[in-house]
Amino acid sequence: MGIKKQMGMGIMSAALGLSLIGGGTYAYFSDSEQTQNTFAAGTLDLSVDPTTIVDVDELAPGDEIVRDFELQNGGTMDIRKVYLETDYMVNDANGDNTGDFGEHIQVQFLYNADKTDEVVFETTLADLKDMSPEAVNESIFYPEFGEQGLESGSRDDLVVKFKFIDNGEDQNQFQGDSLQLNWTFNAEQGEGEEK
Repeated sequence: MGIKKQMGMGIMSAALGLSLIGGGTYAYFSDSEQTQNTFAAGTLDLSVDPTTIVDVDELAPGDEIVRDFELQNGGTMDIRKVYLETDYMVNDANGDNTGDFGEHIQVQFLYNADKTDEVVFETTLADLKDMSPEAVNESIFYPEFGEQGLESGSRDDLVVKFKFIDNGEDQNQFQGDSLQLNWTFNAEQGEGEEK
């Protein structure tokens, strides 16, 4: 056999071998599966009952009003922190106010009635308005709820006492005045966790 024939046979053998190797790749068994995955976000749902905590007339210096209200977590996630923002408007009936009526309204947050009447935190409406929401949480809600916060599906009663401070001085400027108090409760979840 000539060299050309041997080379031709070698090339044909190599081509046949490559075609068998390539064809053999498609001869293996194979299978595939798909998975269906879901990511669903939880909910935070903080509510206050009643929505009007205090509505009182005819206040005089020295008068006290005790009211209780309930914070409810109707969401699927635990609430770790509750922030309270305070705002108020004073209606000066006679136009003679030289002071802020909010400085004369003392606020005491008490442990709920099931526990004790111990004061958790005490301040005036004016000072409460100037506090940061984080400071309010640390002073009022953290002592009440502790580390666990307000768990999903739970509720907690809070008691608040308002007092028109009798400072022993002339407070005639506040006769007939009214104060519209707005409290905004904001809930925040805790840190994420491994699921």
